Amino acid sequence: MLHHRLKLLTFLLLLSVTFVHAQQDLKMHYDTPAKEWTEALPIGNGRLGAMIFGKIEEELIQLNEASLWSGGPVKANVNPDAFQYLAPVREALKEGNYEKAYDLTKKMQGIYSEAYMPLGDLVLKQNFDNKKPTDYYRDLNIQDGIATTYFTIEGVTYKREIFASAPSECIILKLTASQPEKLSVVVSTKSLLKNSIIAQEQILSMKGKAPAHADPNYIEYNKEPIIYKDTTHCRGMRFELLVKPIIKGGKLTTLDDALKIENATEILLVISAATSFNGYDKCPDSDGKDEHQLAEDYLKKSTSKKYEELLKEHLEDFHHFFNRVSLKLNKEEKNKSSQTIETRLEEYSKGGEDSGLEALFFQYGRYLLISSSRTHGVPANLQGIWNQHLRAPWSSNYTTNINLQMNYWPVESSNLSELFFPLDELIKNLSVTGAETAKNFYHANGWVVHHNSDIWGTSNPVGDYGKGDPMWANWYMGANWLSRHLWEHYQYTGDIEYLKKVYPIIKGAATFTLDWLQQDKDGYWVTMPSTSPENKYYYDGKRKGTVTTAATMDIAIIKDLFSNTIAASIQLNIDPDFRQTIENANKKLLPFKIGKKGQLQEWIEDFEEEDPHHRHTSHLYSLHPANLISPLNTPELAAASKRTLELRGDDGTGWSLAWKVNMWARLLDGNHAYKLFRKQLRLTKDNDPEYEGHGGAYPNLFDAHPPFQIDGNFAGTAGVIEILMQSQNNEIHLLPALPDTWHQGEIEGIVAKGNFVVAIAWDMNKLKTATITAKNDGPCKIRINEAFSIKGIAAKSKKSAIGYTLIFKAKKGKTYTIKTTE
Repeated sequence: MLHHRLKLLTFLLLLSVTFVHAQQDLKMHYDTPAKEWTEALPIGNGRLGAMIFGKIEEELIQLNEASLWSGGPVKANVNPDAFQYLAPVREALKEGNYEKAYDLTKKMQGIYSEAYMPLGDLVLKQNFDNKKPTDYYRDLNIQDGIATTYFTIEGVTYKREIFASAPSECIILKLTASQPEKLSVVVSTKSLLKNSIIAQEQILSMKGKAPAHADPNYIEYNKEPIIYKDTTHCRGMRFELLVKPIIKGGKLTTLDDALKIENATEILLVISAATSFNGYDKCPDSDGKDEHQLAEDYLKKSTSKKYEELLKEHLEDFHHFFNRVSLKLNKEEKNKSSQTIETRLEEYSKGGEDSGLEALFFQYGRYLLISSSRTHGVPANLQGIWNQHLRAPWSSNYTTNINLQMNYWPVESSNLSELFFPLDELIKNLSVTGAETAKNFYHANGWVVHHNSDIWGTSNPVGDYGKGDPMWANWYMGANWLSRHLWEHYQYTGDIEYLKKVYPIIKGAATFTLDWLQQDKDGYWVTMPSTSPENKYYYDGKRKGTVTTAATMDIAIIKDLFSNTIAASIQLNIDPDFRQTIENANKKLLPFKIGKKGQLQEWIEDFEEEDPHHRHTSHLYSLHPANLISPLNTPELAAASKRTLELRGDDGTGWSLAWKVNMWARLLDGNHAYKLFRKQLRLTKDNDPEYEGHGGAYPNLFDAHPPFQIDGNFAGTAGVIEILMQSQNNEIHLLPALPDTWHQGEIEGIVAKGNFVVAIAWDMNKLKTATITAKNDGPCKIRINEAFSIKGIAAKSKKSAIGYTLIFKAKKGKTYTIKTTE
């Protein structure tokens, strides 16, 4: 027994050397295999994703490929009759006939978006005669992007290491044992999609085709929700999965549809996959890429290198992104990293303190974005790149009334700006398809996007020609909100050449909006029809309404779009006439209103909400993500926004809690933001009455709507940064909403608008030091709660309405050190 423990200790020491760069508390570890998908551990290279279960005799690795979707390019005009209903809808709204307006709006709907598909499963069968293992352990090291499983059976320790390599475009799985010739494995694959599997020349190949169409999971009225027959010959992409073993010792046998490995000492499995997707506007069949050649090329690229080289390239690539930012909280607190994540979540959910878990959750969002946002034209979807279902929740699509945008809230501020390009490309694609929708549905110029989209750039109002609820299906502001991300990318990077390229897209969204706006009886510009996603209101007693005029969210998004368009035009010194048109329209937009409860009104009238605790807080768009409302510049509206949040309540789905974290941080109330952040980490399990199906975090730290939606993970990361540093209002506000609980800590590497890299250290809830590194020349305004000075600048901070401020001209490449003087 002592001999075995010494061998195991030596094995673990070697394991620790392998991961020399890892910080102890940046591992998620468990002492049992995953039973549910939401207990499995995700890896990804931005295109290929895998969920690792860590099972003993039949390991399951569920696989995804980012571009594997149902369908094909969208038709230009799916509802030629839509426009004829627009004027009648508007007339009904002017008459106050909300029911008629609702019914007519449904007639302006088109097709549903397509769905993200699962690639398949890799299954590893090892026969241990049902012997129970000892010393079981599995983890995910989020700093290295490596998942590890090991266990001991009859004195032999078996170990599996797996990572998804962006440089090699493959997933690499290494199996070893502590004694020679102890590895016997049968390798097989399966898929929910139609496929054929063949094993030849020591390679396992699975070829298949995605459906021509897949209904959303909430549609139950069609006999065939999944359709493979393609009448257009342009829908349903091909895919191929290849698995190649490289073994040391032992014997490799090719079976009909599997590979059998016997008595090997080491096994390296290289997993490659590709689809025929060739762009949003290309037929994935006749104009598709050669998925076989792509998968083969990726495989050859990896198998030509030794494992050590593959690992080295992967670590260098992953660290290049991940190591830019670090967060440490309350260093004197007991470190709980020796406990399993599930135990930590259970204790935390009961009120325990675990700052290490909070910092881990923050970094986990960055890990997931690095792992899911590296594919051209294919941004992270509603589940990132991880999906096991043939009909995923909400099709795992791009929901543009917040969820897609929420995925990219941390991309700039958490120092991952390069990973914005997939969303940038999708927006450009949508500006093309959206121009067709604007012209065909509304006879308008510019471009428009509605509630749902996909990799094909679907931009029409979804709903299957009247079967969807206009409450969400007929929402018209997707293009306008997405344009904010283009402007923000410029604000963070200062890349003037980029702004020149995207300005026409931003202008196109504004152009559609000018055509969409209508003048009310008081001379204000309003939207009609309009909805407030995804809530209803009461009118005439207890009658429920959805469609209205000028929902507050519409006005907020348009004010934001117009302001950004004006700023971009000024920055580029172009388009003065159009700028003047936008300025004139902006001045006449319907003003925000404060209701009888002191809240910011959600609708044009002070209607009662059907659900006063609704998960969406759409009407607070001006507070966050925009900055039209703030305690500093608009205190009355900020107070109304605060009242709105109080009335909405402190519960919600996982992503809703994350949005509220950001909003409370914008209101400079760190304790309230922290209260909701804690709720994001309450343990959640599906189909378990003990957990009541509430929003929170699954055992693998995936955000629980429930079900799983990754947007809450990303927004949670962004929320932590909003608590510790904000850069709206043309200033860098350090520790704007620091909660009492985080009394000591330091964060390094986060980014402020203006392309400033920021590091902050604090103690006893007050700033100690901070550094601002300028990546560009330009003005810099700093705001801190205490008086402060900056080394090398002969100026003192001035007291203002909130804290102290100092303005100076920053020089590119220079780092400025800040210290408090009180």
